[in-house]
Amino acid sequence: MTDVIVTLLVLAVVIAAFVWNRLPVEVVALGAALALYGTGIVGLDDTFAGFGSGTVVLIAALFVVAEAIDAAGVTTWLGSLLIRFSGTSRTRLMVLMMVLTALLTALISVNGAVAALLPMVVVLAVRLGRRPSELLMPMAFAAHAGSLLILTGSPVNILILNAALDTTGKGIGFFEFGLVGLPLLLGTIALTLWLGPRLLPTRTPDALPKDLGSHGETLMNHYLGGEGLSRLSIPAGSALVGQPVACLQDGHDGGHLHLISVQRPDGKPSNNTLFEGGDEIVVRGGQQTIDALAARHGLEQDDDATCGLISSTYGVAEVVVAPRSNLVGTEAYPGMVTDSGDLVVLAHHHPGGPESSGRTLITAGDRLLLQGSWSALDQHTVDHNVLLVDSPDTIRRQTVPLGPRATPALITLGAMVVLLATNLVPAPVAAMLAALAMVVLRVVTVQQAHRSMAWTTLILVAGMIPLSTAITSTGTAEILAEGMVAVVGNGGPLLLLLGLFVVTAVLGQLISNTATALIIIPIALSVAQESSINPYAVLMCVSVASSAALLTPVATPANMMIMQPAGYRFGDYWKFGLAIMALYAAVAILLVPVFWPLQT
Repeated sequence: MTDVIVTLLVLAVVIAAFVWNRLPVEVVALGAALALYGTGIVGLDDTFAGFGSGTVVLIAALFVVAEAIDAAGVTTWLGSLLIRFSGTSRTRLMVLMMVLTALLTALISVNGAVAALLPMVVVLAVRLGRRPSELLMPMAFAAHAGSLLILTGSPVNILILNAALDTTGKGIGFFEFGLVGLPLLLGTIALTLWLGPRLLPTRTPDALPKDLGSHGETLMNHYLGGEGLSRLSIPAGSALVGQPVACLQDGHDGGHLHLISVQRPDGKPSNNTLFEGGDEIVVRGGQQTIDALAARHGLEQDDDATCGLISSTYGVAEVVVAPRSNLVGTEAYPGMVTDSGDLVVLAHHHPGGPESSGRTLITAGDRLLLQGSWSALDQHTVDHNVLLVDSPDTIRRQTVPLGPRATPALITLGAMVVLLATNLVPAPVAAMLAALAMVVLRVVTVQQAHRSMAWTTLILVAGMIPLSTAITSTGTAEILAEGMVAVVGNGGPLLLLLGLFVVTAVLGQLISNTATALIIIPIALSVAQESSINPYAVLMCVSVASSAALLTPVATPANMMIMQPAGYRFGDYWKFGLAIMALYAAVAILLVPVFWPLQT
């Protein structure tokens, strides 16, 4: 009994600390694990077992896969489809946006999908003359429903799967979550269309994220005025092959066209003095003059490039020379290759002055427009000598749909889904194989994979696993379950499901839904055993209730992410959230027993 009392005290302190929200959740979770070890409730191995658990490995691998899908431009492509097909219809816009969000969530988790689509949805709202507050809450709530479409939609699903395996030896199918997820998604969409205009808050945010969708045109107007910039490929049979590069330098066609750079197809500068087949030249001038040059020499214009600046293989970065930079006092000119040998200076501006077309000295505050491959831009623009205006990675993700690594990314994602759906290998192995493939196939770099980790989630899950273990091993879960059965057991199994839903949903508004699931799952399984109820029914009830984190911005990171861009206040969530919560309750209590009968 002493162990039970200590476990309950630790549980109460953990919940209070989560609600207090003054300590990092990682500190609370790790503190709970150490407290259980210090009081002798769990041994040393159990204290740190979470860090070696397959659950944590699976979640970490899915973060890498999500980052790869975004980095490959898949989310940008999906956003462009939404803009194309939504038009000005509110109904069409809401349905397409929410379906897109839910499908993306099913693959890369709630927080990943909301983070990836948030800038696009805000920009779409502005373009259509709507407030972001009209769209962002439906987007977040669609993400919560989408997390129950397939196994990979949420870490909670993985916890439910592992609990089912540990209890019965049989898991829950990859698509089986969709039996409740699809009704939740359809119901959320219907309620949004019906009640949204009356219950959604009307707010105006203080600031909006930068839209880089037309970044190429913006840079062209800023640096080149009315002139054009084109990238022309020199085929093997062109008349330019073998000609000296100097024949196009120092002005062409009476000074109306200038050769800026000769580059290889990968965006790296070429140091050859003679043109070769396969070279690509960057030229500046009037579009008619550029077209005439291309026709005369049999050159091919890059139709996929934006203003000759941005494509799937190369891009641009705008940097400002920092005060006391080592570049101050050195020469710069359009077409100059940087010291790295990987970037070309397309334009050089002095503050308040016109663009420098010749060789001029760099001063503090000067602006340089650099072009090169995306990897070279990522590597060489992180420099203490310059201040980066917009990161190349952000530009690429907003302007390049389906980048050069999109095909291997989608193939890898499809292979992972097949492995997870068919159970050919354990889920952590399938996800880890996919994550490794994304790195080996260069969809993401090792550094990007490291940055993709949501360490808060990983440490929270790993740190809370010992508490979940203690709740089960000490008999605490059984005692709590007996108490719940004693209170509502006479009302039958449905009333027990209602009690589980209420406890889980209320707790989920105050602390992380992942932490909520880790606390409630052992209690729910004890309720099932005590009342002879199908454990799958109570687990799916907990899964639905854990996803119903709808009433406060602190319930999930996704809810918090949309708060500032939409201009929401803390109390804006509950009105529309309660309507959606009623749907979740109906699904958890009435629909779950249809697919997972209460009596086995």
